Amino acid sequence: MDSVSGIATSVTLEQCGHNMGYTRLDNRSFCPASHCCMENGPDYIKSVIDMDTVCKRVNGSNVGITVSVSKDAGRYLCDYTYYTSLHQGQGCSAFVHVPPLGGPYSSEELGRGLQAVVKEMLNLLEVDYNEWGKRQTLPS
Repeated sequence: MDSVSGIATSVTLEQCGHNMGYTRLDNRSFCPASHCCMENGPDYIKSVIDMDTVCKRVNGSNVGITVSVSKDAGRYLCDYTYYTSLHQGQGCSAFVHVPPLGGPYSSEELGRGLQAVVKEMLNLLEVDYNEWGKRQTLPS
């Protein structure tokens, strides 16, 4: 999952999603009465992907973008969606906030950067997809 953030100046990898604290109305004027995603759910769910490692690897490459890590996607649609995805996927999910196109990155730069991010996430999960889309385990 990814989402455009008007305030982002880097590609931001979200490490966890939060269950509580949703008090703002969405575009359809909805806000959960309980102010949480899932009643009786854990306060937060951390992705099984180590976003700090992904960040260090991508920033250490020559891809031309800056990547950062956040532990708070904001108690609105992004965090709600991410928490729900993490809950359903038992931690197997990722969420990336990207800056708007044209500032600070072109679409080509952002595309290369996101490709590098996804590749590093897959490397951490020891899964690769060959050119035909077939899932295979990487050798140790």
